[in-house]
This record gives sequence, structure tokens and C-alpha cells, in this order.
Amino acid sequence: MAGGGGGGGAAPAKASEPVPHPPKDQLPNVSYCITSPPPWPEAILLGFQHYLVMLGTIVIIPTALVPQMGGGNEEKAQVIQTSLFVAGLNTLLQSIFGTRLPAVIGGSYTYVAPTISIILSGQWNDEDPVTRFKKIMRATQGALIIASTLQIVLGFSGLWRNVTRFLSPLSAVPLVSLVGFGLYELGFPGVAKCVEIGLPELVLLVIFSQYLARIIRPGKNIFDRFAVLFTVIIVWIYAHLLTVGGAYNGKPPKTQASCRTDRAGLIDGAPWISIPYPFQWGPPSFNAGEAFAMMMASFVALVESTGAFIAVARYASATPLPPSILSRGVGWQGVGILLSGLFGTGNGSSVSVENAGLLALTRVGSRRVVQISAAFMIFFSILGKFGAVFASIPAPIVCALYCLFFAYVGAGGIGFLQFCNLNSFRTKFILGFSFFLGLSIPQYFNEYTAVAGYGPVHTHARWFNDMVNVPFQSKAFVAGVVAFFLDNTMHKKDGQTRKDRGKHWWDKFKSFKTDTRSEEFYSLPFNLNKYFPSV
Repeated sequence: MAGGGGGGGAAPAKASEPVPHPPKDQLPNVSYCITSPPPWPEAILLGFQHYLVMLGTIVIIPTALVPQMGGGNEEKAQVIQTSLFVAGLNTLLQSIFGTRLPAVIGGSYTYVAPTISIILSGQWNDEDPVTRFKKIMRATQGALIIASTLQIVLGFSGLWRNVTRFLSPLSAVPLVSLVGFGLYELGFPGVAKCVEIGLPELVLLVIFSQYLARIIRPGKNIFDRFAVLFTVIIVWIYAHLLTVGGAYNGKPPKTQASCRTDRAGLIDGAPWISIPYPFQWGPPSFNAGEAFAMMMASFVALVESTGAFIAVARYASATPLPPSILSRGVGWQGVGILLSGLFGTGNGSSVSVENAGLLALTRVGSRRVVQISAAFMIFFSILGKFGAVFASIPAPIVCALYCLFFAYVGAGGIGFLQFCNLNSFRTKFILGFSFFLGLSIPQYFNEYTAVAGYGPVHTHARWFNDMVNVPFQSKAFVAGVVAFFLDNTMHKKDGQTRKDRGKHWWDKFKSFKTDTRSEEFYSLPFNLNKYFPSV
């Protein structure tokens, strides 16, 4: 106490001492949250922006896989159209019946390894490349259909709810952070493949979103909210001028493939109008080993998607996801993988990490915006030629966008540290150890594979190799599992430890009914909660 009796050594008043930032259940300064849509013209532009951002993964994966399967430009264009169509359906299902978050459900790199194993197995070879492509595609379809049952069962039975109830802010930090940061290989290395296009996109994106937004008409949110549209159009036109000006004539094929705006062959290969339909490649083929390998990839994608869902909820300014809602979302994601198998996309489904980052850039977490983007996906998948125009954006432009969006998702994970005690040695050990192993173990597996051509586990059974190698190649999976295990086994019953791990902040969200805001953000439409109650 200051004052009192004139004694000489009185403590100074504490009014001027710095006060720590208070933890927030919901992220502040978000312009539009889940239930508050922006005006229609703005919502349509923002939805189109989400469509442009998710195109990257949808195009990159088939571009890599279809030629190895034996397909040409026509097959590649058809696979991209099918992937877009299914992504639109899955995004609508997830936003209406799943978690109800503004999460885009797109392709996933996690499923690439088991698909390559199916390609290399040799049992689907044929002299005619198109017939070989169809045989491999049908084998991939069969594996995906069986693999989808894992997420459907774990989600709709409530088993995943029982697992995620043990998740705390502390164990969520490495999982969510490496869902974003762990994809660093897809960032600047992709930009550098055509640095004269990728680097201007990256620099312009930062200038538009972080500097111009505060200089020109501050408060209007034009430059930061539509930075992707402005910069992609500018750099795309610049790249096209370089292409038609002959800048890449006579350059190596790799440079031309990365830099040219007319390189993809998608526009020529795409039909004007085409509606994807189930079993368009023929009846699926089923193989037990391939199905087990794909099922393990599905489990890895499930863990990664859990982290991505948590990041989406944060950037949409929603409250933390109740475990029952997360489990429901996983079940519908399983339905999404089933649709991928039925339609034949050659790839499974998971939450689009780049679109989660776009929520942070725009500060718009509206559900309606993402549903509009799903409508764009379906529309442009049917009108093939128009969709192919946007799908032919050079990959380095997309990779420049990734640099920003993956960084935002990683930072979203670090943000959960506000609920934890960072002065605890237990916290420091769990964080440091899980982050380090999450980066180090996949580095070993990926380096080994790059040098030897196969993973550290190398037997005659390719499916078994994939079952062991694929999980350890995912940084988010390794870090998430290590953090989850340590956090739930180290001195868990101590009362102070519970506070250190931030568990007391999430207690009121353990059940759907203990916080009234959960009803606002996550309840099902059409009064379906009466028939499918969340617990």
C-alpha cells in the first residue's frame, strides 16, 4: 500500500505495471463471424476468392498423378473437374450438416503416397495407356471407398468425440501449428521454380494486405480483404505477357511447365460442358492391402483435419469446438472420402489448410461465403472450359499464396499458448519435444525416401510399407500424437498441472450444452438437433 505514516521504504503504486493480454475464447477483430454474412456483392467476391485459393491443391495433385497413371491432358482435365465437383459437394455438406464451420473440403497430399503405390504395384499395367489409367483409377476408387469407413465409423459413433475430449490447449498447439508450418515444402520451394512470377506475387500480396490496406482508405478493408484477387490478376497478366512475348521459348521443359500460362493443356483437354457422375471410370476394383494403406492415410488425414478444424473455428471467431461437433464433422468428412471414391477423384478429402489461412487474411469467417465458393466449384466443374482457364494459373503464383496462408494457420496454433502457463517446465518440455520430433522424424523419413526411392520400412508388401511410412511423413500427425500422449500421461491429476495445460479454459466447451454460444455456431439447420442431438 502506498501512503500511510510517512515511512521511508513504501512500495511504489502498481498502477503503471504492464498488464498481460487477457485470453479470449473467441478471436476478436474479426469483421464477420460464422453467422453474420457480409453484403451479397462482397460475399460473392469473397466466395470466388476462396474458389481460386482451393484450386491450387485440386490442380497440383492430378497434374502430378494422372501422367504417372497413363492419362493424358483429357483425362487430367476430367479428374480436375471431378475433384472440383466433389469438393463443392463436400464443402456444402460440411457447412450444412457437419461442423457447420466455414471450412473448405478439398484434396489432400496425405493420400498421394498410397496412390503412387497402387501405380507402381504393376498389377494394373496395360499396353494401352488410357486403359491402364482407368484400371489404376478404379483400384484407387476401391481403396478410397473402404478407407472412408474409418472416418465414418469414428465420427458418427462418437469414438472420435471420446478421444478429442482429452485434447487441451497445450496439446492443440503443436498439432494446429504444424498443420500450417509443416507444409513449408509447398511454399517458397514452389515459388522458386519460377521466381520471376512467384516472388512478385508474394511481395505484392504482403504489400496489398498489410501496407496498402492501412494507407489507402483505412477501415474500408478493400485491399486486405481482396488482396488475393488483386495480386493474382496482376501477376497472372504479367506472366501471360512473358509467355506470349517469348520469354520462355527454348527454355528447359521444367521451366516452361512452371512459368508458362498455356502449359497445362487443361483448356484444350476440357469439354465445354460435362457433369461428373459416380463410377464414370467403370466399377471399382478392391484389394485388401491397398485398402489398408489408404485407411492409414485416412487416419493421418483425420488427425490433420482435426487441427485444421480447430484453426478454422478460431479464425471464424467461434468458440472452441465441442468434441461432439468435431466428431460429427469427421463423420461427414468420411462421407466426403466415400464420394471421392464413388466419383473417382484419385484422391481423398480433408480440410483445405490454405482456405483456413484465407479466413485470417480477410477476417471474414462467414459460413455463407464458403457456401458460395462451393457453388463456384460445382458451376466451374460442369462448365469445363471456363474452369480450366482458372485452373491454368501457374503453380508458383499458388505457392506464393501458400506462404501467407500456411503461416496464418501455424500462427493460429501458437495463439492457443495464451491459455497455457509458459513458465511451467512441463509445458516447455511438451511443447519443445513435440515440435522438434514433429519436424525431425518426418525429415528423416522424407530424406530416406528421396535418396533410396523407398521409405525406411521396406518389405515386399507395399501396402504394409505405406501403413508405417505415411504416418511418420506427416509433421502435424507426429507432433500432435506426441503432444497428446505426453500431455495426458505426465502428472495429469495434479490441480496446478490442469491449469498449466489450459484445460480449465476449455471445460465449458466439453459439452455442447454447457455454453449457449455453441448453439449459435454449431446447431444443425431445419431443427435437426431435435432428431440428432449433440452431447
